[in-house]
Amino acid sequence: MTAFYALGALLLFLGERLFGGGVGRGVCSGLGAVLLVGITVARVLRLRSLDVERRRVERDLFRVQLLGVLGLVCYGLQSDLGARVLGRSLDQSAPRVATVLAVLYPVFFAAALVPLLLGELAYRSMAQAPRLEGARVRDALLTGLGAVAAVVFAFTAYYVADERDVKADLSYFRTTRPGTATHGFVRALTEPVQVSLFFPPGNDVGDLVREYFKDLGSDAPKLEVKSYDQAVDPAKARELGVSNNGSVVIARGARREQLLIQTELERARSDLKTLDVEVMKRLLTVARTRRTLYLTAGHGERSASEGFPLARRATIRAFREMLRDQNNEVKDLSAAEGLATEVPKDAAAVLVIGPTAEFIPEEQSALKRYFEQGGRVLYVFDPESSLAYSGLMAPLGVTFVPTQLANERVFVPRAHENSDHTILVTSSFSSSPAVTTLSQSRSPVILLGAGYLDLQKSKPAAISVDMSITANLETFNDVNGNFIFDAKTEVKKAYPLMAAITLKRPGKDDGRAVVLTDSDAFTDVGVFENRGNGFLAADILKWLSGEEATSGTVNSETDVPLEHTRNQDVAWFYATIFLAPAVVLGVGYGVTRRKRRAS
Repeated sequence: MTAFYALGALLLFLGERLFGGGVGRGVCSGLGAVLLVGITVARVLRLRSLDVERRRVERDLFRVQLLGVLGLVCYGLQSDLGARVLGRSLDQSAPRVATVLAVLYPVFFAAALVPLLLGELAYRSMAQAPRLEGARVRDALLTGLGAVAAVVFAFTAYYVADERDVKADLSYFRTTRPGTATHGFVRALTEPVQVSLFFPPGNDVGDLVREYFKDLGSDAPKLEVKSYDQAVDPAKARELGVSNNGSVVIARGARREQLLIQTELERARSDLKTLDVEVMKRLLTVARTRRTLYLTAGHGERSASEGFPLARRATIRAFREMLRDQNNEVKDLSAAEGLATEVPKDAAAVLVIGPTAEFIPEEQSALKRYFEQGGRVLYVFDPESSLAYSGLMAPLGVTFVPTQLANERVFVPRAHENSDHTILVTSSFSSSPAVTTLSQSRSPVILLGAGYLDLQKSKPAAISVDMSITANLETFNDVNGNFIFDAKTEVKKAYPLMAAITLKRPGKDDGRAVVLTDSDAFTDVGVFENRGNGFLAADILKWLSGEEATSGTVNSETDVPLEHTRNQDVAWFYATIFLAPAVVLGVGYGVTRRKRRAS
């Protein structure tokens, strides 16, 4: 009987799918439906002539066959035959019901045919047996139903996942989101900036990049983002100089910058982790006019090179690179370049980083005139020079005290000696816009040896001073240089470490200056890479240039390498080679001994 039942299902399939209409369909589909129903009825009639055990088996087979008949009913209701019987199509009157029936009928047919096949094979294998084992047939039917259920579940899960389009990456990776600095920059755009994304459709990397720019442009009306496929839009690709997919083009007028990203997710992970950083660099290049920053020279200032062996100082390569990344041209300025006469007219700011000698009076006068005419100056001094630079400080309303500070409790240990007390760490910031990111993130700043500031007794009336960074309350002025607090001659208090100074000029641009008491904060000795020190430099430069509204963080998900000292490496070696196995053996010995005692 099962063979005829399967034949009926096959004829029904051929009639509906192969012929689709006409006499052929009517003959095949009609004969198939008659066989399905007829074999099911015949199995019922056969039950009366069988013994008890075989009757149970036949009853189970009959129940499975009913699933096929139910599938036939579901198919008929949602087909054109059902529309003729009911007067109108279910697709129009009840579209959801029609969809449910269209999904159910193949499930019912599969739930009938697969178990019937397995059950019939088990049934026939016992045709000559002296005793029928009904449990074996029942197990075969349940196995078939389980297999069909697994397939249905797999199709359902695939359908839901495809429709919902939810993706989850459980590996240690995520694309950076737009940082607050990037958001602030695009919100402040005054001219339209076009972003063209070239990725093939359905590309995972393209989806992540589009999500990033969707977030970035959510509150930036001047940012225009469009997506293209280099193969489909070759004319646009040629216009923007794009040769392959995986390109992000940021343009303003004729100015254009391109960012290349791998289109394969595994290869693109490093690109996506630094996406916000790279986008910010190109936005600065395209949307902001290139500025010129002058770093003074000729007074022993910090530089990108180490200098002569006898005068070697920590370099500021990373700091200078940061200046260039922000679309600045960096030039040196000394008496030989005209500093003794005047500061160049194209100077957006003058930076004095860690001088070790005094400026000549003519240079001091030139810097004073520049500041009073609305110029922007950054002074970063060191107490090691023992100079107060009173000529430079006179127009600013503050004085620099070249006495090194120390703290016996809050410091960064390096040599594990008392000299480490001078490596200060602080997160005491004011609400000044010169330290916006620092105050929001509370990222600590590290100073390797700082002096401190005082207000002048009679500062100019137009000058306003904000002590933006102060030391920890337990910091003391180490007058005798022994790194230990001496209550008789030294004082503990929150010493000012940085001042943001504004010269009010009614109707004109204000003059701005920042004074910081340790140039090591910007050096390449494991200090500038500290998150807080990087924020400090960025905040200062944005405030000096009048762009404090764009202050904030630029996100990066790059992995920070773990660095160990030699002693730490030795400790880890012995801990993993000897200590860990010893612990495992000890625990095993203890558990074994306890079991022996219990027995």
